[in-house]
Order: sequence, then C-alpha cells, then structure tokens
Amino acid sequence: MTDIALDDDPPDALLPGGHRGEPGSQEPIEAIYQLHGKPLYRFLMRITFGDRREAEDLLQETLFRAWRYLQDHTADIAHLQPWLFTVARRIAIDSARARQARPTEVIVTDEGTLPAAHDDIERLLLVLAMRRDLMSLTQNHRQVLIEVFYRGRSAREAAEALGIPEGTVKSRIFYALRALAAVTDGTAAER
Repeated sequence: MTDIALDDDPPDALLPGGHRGEPGSQEPIEAIYQLHGKPLYRFLMRITFGDRREAEDLLQETLFRAWRYLQDHTADIAHLQPWLFTVARRIAIDSARARQARPTEVIVTDEGTLPAAHDDIERLLLVLAMRRDLMSLTQNHRQVLIEVFYRGRSAREAAEALGIPEGTVKSRIFYALRALAAVTDGTAAER
C-alpha cells in the first residue's frame, strides 16, 4: 500500500498565478487557499489513498468551484471550510464514478498485437445456448458427458461412478457428442 504523506503541502501551482496570497489580499480565492488549502489537501490525500496527482486535481476543482460560488455569493471566507470539505468529497465521488463508467484505457505499444476482447454478453449467450443444447440430450447422455468432460474422469472412472460398464460409457459418449453436434449445427444455422 502507498504511504500517505499527510504533512505534504499542496503545490503552489494550483492557485492562479502560481503563488499563495495572504489572507486579506485582493483575491478571495487566494485567501481560501491560504486558510483552507492544507487541511483540504490532506483530506483529499486520505480519500485518494495517497494519490498526489488525483488529490491535486480534486483540490484544483474544489478551488475552482469555490471561485465560481464566490462570483455570485458573499460568504465569510474564514467559515467556508465545512462547505469546501463537502464540495471536495462530492467531487471525489463524482470522479470515482466517472472512472468506473469509462471503459478501461488500453495502451497499445505494437500495432500488430491487440489484447483479446472479452465480451461478457457473447460468453453469456454461448453458455445459455450450450446449456439449452445439453438439456436437449437424454439424461443418460448428459450424465456421461458431465462425468467425462465436466468432472474430468476417464471412461473407466465414469463407469464406476455411474455404475455401468465401461463400453456403455464409451458408446454413450459417442452418441451424445453426435447428438450434441447435430443440435449445435442446427442452432448455428438459425443464427
């Protein structure tokens, strides 16, 4: 786990002009940064599990929203801290939700090799079709296929588990696979 350095100061570049103002200077956003920047940054570092870049981005967005808020409202800058923490928390939640909603970004270094796509819907449809096709077999054929292919047993082990001769298991496997192929080919032709 990443060590979270809570005593780090937020970078000066987050403020317009790249410097910190003194409380009482002409720019109220500089005063907000001077009064509330450090505790807000430490709070955001905890929320982001020590990700400085993310904490800085969230702090900058919080300061931007405070600046926009102060354009239309008059507020006592010294008492804005609870509001700022609420805004910062909501921005962090929105940012996390946005990351979850976006598809995972993939960096391709060689144009010829793309990662294999995993299509969950296609896989689900395949499983459902296979289940439907298996259910179309007789129970005896289905049992033999489950023993051999699902449980990984040999014909002899499947015969012992099912209490039937080994030759019967081999025969049922042959006819079950043939019936499954006929059903699967018919299903593939329908698509």
